[in-house]
Amino acid sequence: MPAIRTTRLPAGVDVPVLGQGTWYMGEDRRRAADEVAALRLGLDLGMTLIDTAEMYASGGAEEVVREAMAGRRDEVFLVSKVLPSNASRQRTSAACEASLKRLGTDHIDLYLLHWRGSVPLAETVEAFETLKAAGKIGHWGVSNFDVDDMQELARVSGGAKMQDNVQANQVLYNLDSRGIEFDLLPASLRANIPVMAYSPIGQGGFAGDDRLAAIAGRHGVSTTQVALAWVLRLEGVIAIPKAVQPEHVRANRAAADLALTEADLTELDAAFPPPSRKVSLEMI
Repeated sequence: MPAIRTTRLPAGVDVPVLGQGTWYMGEDRRRAADEVAALRLGLDLGMTLIDTAEMYASGGAEEVVREAMAGRRDEVFLVSKVLPSNASRQRTSAACEASLKRLGTDHIDLYLLHWRGSVPLAETVEAFETLKAAGKIGHWGVSNFDVDDMQELARVSGGAKMQDNVQANQVLYNLDSRGIEFDLLPASLRANIPVMAYSPIGQGGFAGDDRLAAIAGRHGVSTTQVALAWVLRLEGVIAIPKAVQPEHVRANRAAADLALTEADLTELDAAFPPPSRKVSLEMI
């Protein structure tokens, strides 16, 4: 099996374009063993970027990640997120320390502001930079930021120097949610700031989708794999699907090797039209 293609963060770190999400993990300890096993299988298959957040199951997902990383921390590029209500100078530090404790590690590789809140961006950026200087986080970025948010962040972060600081923007992106293609996605890629796509295969909505069936049939894959391969078609886009069943983990991994043709992409554009105007950033 070939290695998963990588993309380079502005700081020069190479990360796999296909990682693993953990939204809804950690909510039921009876499922924890299966969740841990799925993440460890993903690591075995090269999906070494794991995304989590303090919000997910009120820290429960981070505890699942801790178990999955046990003895393998050096393999993982670890992403977590701070809630906007915790994004002040003091509360960011406390939230990060709590995440580190749940994750069982001394550093988070990429720490994101989960979405915009009432705390001024300058204060959050200052808190991130303090954590970075202390070695608690390797890098920082944002999530659910639209174009105007990124422009404001650029002003806060020193204009052109933003690319030296902001390492990624995690947003909703899949075939049914293409709004970022009008402005946010091209602007991000021009600035060499990767877009991390959450819910890249929706929330189960593409399984057996008739609009994807013919393409899936031509390639001998599932409709979900077509949807994931579509998200991964662009350089600079990272996808973080969640999977708990081993067969789904393996299917996600295989999708990274699926090359869609120009005819496939044209067919998908017809079935899922790209935006023709500005669309407000979608969040779920």
